[in-house]
Amino acid sequence: MTSLIRNFISALGCALALVGAQGALAQDDGVGDDGVIQVRSAYGVDETIERIKKDIADKGILFFQAVDQSKLAADAGITLPRSTLLTFGNPPLGAQFLTSNPNSGLDWPVRLLVRQDASGAVWAVYTDFGWIAQRHHISDRKEQFAKASGVVASITSTIRAR
Repeated sequence: MTSLIRNFISALGCALALVGAQGALAQDDGVGDDGVIQVRSAYGVDETIERIKKDIADKGILFFQAVDQSKLAADAGITLPRSTLLTFGNPPLGAQFLTSNPNSGLDWPVRLLVRQDASGAVWAVYTDFGWIAQRHHISDRKEQFAKASGVVASITSTIRAR
């Protein structure tokens, strides 16, 4: 029963994200039981990151940082495929989630991972906002979660492979 509810909420969050992106669909998108959404990019890692950062800036969203996880791993003597974590957000929106549950700060600002898999495909990966709402038991911010879902879906639509 719990799995059924989790799947329903994940599906609802994905649907809200797709509606917010004006119905843009991609065959590679999917929400797993862990709340992870993956969008296959049509570009290499560097161009994917630059396009995402440009769209974030164009939307007036605050970009915080890019963490090159592959470089950090290499500095530690570990080989890791290309992987960069981007953090960004809209403090007036994100802060509303924290007022509902301060522990939701674990998921804010928004984190979006750009990674390359073993076959060379590049993916933009983020946590589904419906799943975040469920994780933190936030039920009083549906409109705000829908807005956040739409924004991240719109951002990833700029790199989506067709």
